[in-house]
Amino acid sequence: MDIQNQAWPLIFLRPDGARFEVSIAAWQTMQGCIQHASSAAEAGGVLLGRHLRNGSAIIVDSVTVPMAGDRRARTRFHRAQRRHQAAIDAAWATSEGTCTYLGEWHTHPEPIPTPSPVDWADWRRRLLHDHYTEPLFFIIVGTTATRAWEGRRPDVIVQLTGLIPCV
Repeated sequence: MDIQNQAWPLIFLRPDGARFEVSIAAWQTMQGCIQHASSAAEAGGVLLGRHLRNGSAIIVDSVTVPMAGDRRARTRFHRAQRRHQAAIDAAWATSEGTCTYLGEWHTHPEPIPTPSPVDWADWRRRLLHDHYTEPLFFIIVGTTATRAWEGRRPDVIVQLTGLIPCV
């Protein structure tokens, strides 16, 4: 199902029954980076958002996009630390501690994205070494579908089920 032009948030079901939601604004930002052209490089960034107090959902309110220092190629994206960390720190400060780092996102030049061995290794490294409030989330935006995964220490990563309507 082609979800790349939807006008509602992405919603995924987590293993504990809670929701992982990507706001319309964050989703539209990611949509702007879809690799439709055969020469388009991968894009990515960090997921910024909040944990609802009642535990019913974790919501991505915004995302960073490629910045100076990031390395991009057709099938590779490497996020440089410094500028994205500054965006994380600014979001935390302006929200008075409610907007936090939730994970990573990037594009793939394939219709239904599948994590590469590089993706799996990067996700496991982040679970072991990054400073975050569990869990971490990983989104890959393909050319026709978007998928999400949830990770917990030390290296448990599960694919989330899309609810409306994700592949």
